[in-house]
Amino acid sequence: MKLLTAAILVIFCLGIFTAHTVKGSVGSQRMRRFSCVRLSTQQLNIRNLVSYEKQQVPVNAIMFITTKGIKICVSPDQKWVQSAIKKIDQKRTTKGK
Repeated sequence: MKLLTAAILVIFCLGIFTAHTVKGSVGSQRMRRFSCVRLSTQQLNIRNLVSYEKQQVPVNAIMFITTKGIKICVSPDQKWVQSAIKKIDQKRTTKGK
């Protein structure tokens, strides 16, 4: 009887340890708060953009962040988008100097 109780206790402890380990590894992953699912087709004013993030999932997109904190998703394939990214990168490098 003592052996059965000890075996059940060991199985119970392993179950709790496994559940805690799995929960910790999933919980420690950083989740995005905002991700692009639809893309804007309008060209944005480059002067109003302060930053950007590249995204590949669930859609390939560039998320621009405006001076007011608004996040707008656009297709990275457009020429104006590439120009805006270069302009933002230039601003970042000149601020760092």
